[in-house]
Amino acid sequence: MARCSRILLKLSGEVLAGQNTSGIDPAKLASLAAEIAAVGKSGVQLGMVVGGGNFFRGVAAVARNMGRVAADSMGMLATVMNALALADALELAGLPARVLSAIEMNRVCEYFTAQRAIEHLESGRAVLLAAGTGNPYFSTDTGAVLRALEIRADVMAKATRVDGVYDKDPLKHPDAVKFSQISFQEVLERRLGVMDATAAALCRDNKMPAVVFNMHVEGNIMRMAMGEPIGTVIS
Repeated sequence: MARCSRILLKLSGEVLAGQNTSGIDPAKLASLAAEIAAVGKSGVQLGMVVGGGNFFRGVAAVARNMGRVAADSMGMLATVMNALALADALELAGLPARVLSAIEMNRVCEYFTAQRAIEHLESGRAVLLAAGTGNPYFSTDTGAVLRALEIRADVMAKATRVDGVYDKDPLKHPDAVKFSQISFQEVLERRLGVMDATAAALCRDNKMPAVVFNMHVEGNIMRMAMGEPIGTVIS
């Protein structure tokens, strides 16, 4: 993969919790922001989608008894909280950042439009794209792919707990085999679970490449952005 000019980085909300079970760990937030800010200062334009699992996990038991629309709405609001926290940490790390939400909340953040997001990116600001698609029944993976297409990113980069795509879960199976490159069609046919089927099909049909890499290795975000061969490239 070549050096990227514009990236959509998809992060799980759980990474912000650090070693905690929920919420935001200030030390982890600061270290993550410093790493991302270094990438932004290198000239790479950064759009980011952060999940909401670190907040939503705390109410998961309640959510099991809720309707899907209400539960998904709570999850979307959790992503806004994470985006606000990360944007503030990026500003402290020296990278200007703006939060754009798919749900209108003008006193908290800006409303998302692709044009507005691209204008911020071209002005040197990172953009945090929150609240998913603004609709229930869509995962943050699907929302991230949609935003990657809308801001015309070079790649959708998914930061995970493992260092790429495997033929089975490497955390459960020591003999799992890693792919350095794979197609979205094969991801779908083999049901590899690296992203949901809607997200994978959206990438495939619109020729949006993705890279899956381990974000817990310091410096990996920069290595990925510079085109170093880490993780798995899906195309």
